[in-house]
Amino acid sequence: MSQTSATRPAASSLSRLLQANFDAHADCQRRTAAELLPALTAAAEAMIAAYRGGGKAIFFGNGGSAADAQHLAAEFLGRYLQDRPALPSLALAVNTSVVTAIGNDYGYERVFARQIEAWAQRGDAAVGLSTSGNSPNVVAALAAARERGCRTIAFTGEGGGKMAAVAEILLAVPSRETPRIQECHMLMGHALCQAVEEALFPPA
Repeated sequence: MSQTSATRPAASSLSRLLQANFDAHADCQRRTAAELLPALTAAAEAMIAAYRGGGKAIFFGNGGSAADAQHLAAEFLGRYLQDRPALPSLALAVNTSVVTAIGNDYGYERVFARQIEAWAQRGDAAVGLSTSGNSPNVVAALAAARERGCRTIAFTGEGGGKMAAVAEILLAVPSRETPRIQECHMLMGHALCQAVEEALFPPA
């Protein structure tokens, strides 16, 4: 059923709503750059060191953060901006048989930590994503990765939540709005992709 003119949102109202999203996004980006550049630089250095040492990057998160983890793993394994050798990278939420088996047998809190036990080696970069910073399975995986000698990087929102205590490098976007946090996570992730590519494969 089509909307009547009385119930259809005014174009000006829709435009204001859409513009507000762009404005909030831009503001969050500015604050993130101002506050997190040193930590983001440290994260880039950690990932570059992991790859130079023959290691890999391991990404994990839930929901939208699982999608972001998969996206970033694909950028490293495939390519970001350059045609270059593949960089080993894993996204731990993509194998549904593994996730459901571990969740069923050990509990959902262990779905990433159990995989860390199997795949992570000293010197790897383990990257956990959670907008709240409190996802128990992400916290547990970062703790397991740290125990195995991995460099641990946390993508979170304001304050960092419980991940702040277990991650070596904290990238806590200064926002409590999930969409803005996720947008800045992907921006930082893409920046890391470029930093790693250009460090390992300098442009001619």
